[in-house]
Amino acid sequence: MRTVTLIGKPGCHLCDEARAVVSEVCAQMGARWEEKDITQDEELHREYWEQIPVVLVDGAQHDFWRVDPQRLRAALAS
Repeated sequence: MRTVTLIGKPGCHLCDEARAVVSEVCAQMGARWEEKDITQDEELHREYWEQIPVVLVDGAQHDFWRVDPQRLRAALAS
């Protein structure tokens, strides 16, 4: 099963938009998804603070700032 990770922080409107896209696409594609908060993880904060929201597919960076649902579907289908 493919895993999508959304990295963001509370109060981030782009993160809210990304969460909606990730949730919908993962439900359609049968993928698992999780969310990580950069304010709770120093390593994630150092690596991604300028790019949030960041989406990883199976641990590899897929998108940042805006999540394209068609591109995410294609990544999950491959």
